Amino acid sequence: MPTSYPKCSPAELTGFVVLLDQHKGTEDVARLADDLDLEIDEVLPAVEFAEVLGLIKVREGQATLTDAGKAFVKGSIRGRKTILRDQLARTSLYRTLLRALESHPEHRLSDDEVNELVAFTNAPADGYLQNIINWGRYAELFRYDSDEHQLLPVKSRGTRGAGGGSRPPSGSDPEPGASARSAADAPPTPERPSLASLA
Repeated sequence: MPTSYPKCSPAELTGFVVLLDQHKGTEDVARLADDLDLEIDEVLPAVEFAEVLGLIKVREGQATLTDAGKAFVKGSIRGRKTILRDQLARTSLYRTLLRALESHPEHRLSDDEVNELVAFTNAPADGYLQNIINWGRYAELFRYDSDEHQLLPVKSRGTRGAGGGSRPPSGSDPEPGASARSAADAPPTPERPSLASLA
């Protein structure tokens, strides 16, 4: 896959794919935005990244669920994470981060090293680094130690979830239903619906 980076949260992407499924799997993107009383620019980040991950196809403004997208909608939380993990690992950005983490002598990357790698892939680190990390954590591609400011390998399946100081960067929560928006994104106004609320 080409170099791409997320400009939406996992909850926002999930909300868009679920909404598209509610429209029988195909709908004009502008119509979807209108249904939520959102500007089209507010849904485009989710549309673009859903297409990068192979969950939808977009042609002449019409978004359609792919087979992977349909499986994603029907899947459990664990199943959805598995699909996202597999698709993220194919992107240049996350493939680069995973290879660097694996090849590092101590199998850990500092914030500075992550910044350098993100810049190397031509994805802008400023404003999006926290979201890039949150996506990798949500899909369980890696962990992040906010005390040491280091990216770490995931624990073995038998010990995942045991803690070990792995927390998201300060002020973030990548779980569905809680927006892990980048610092550049403004939160939705409370009285308006949002894509994340559909996740």
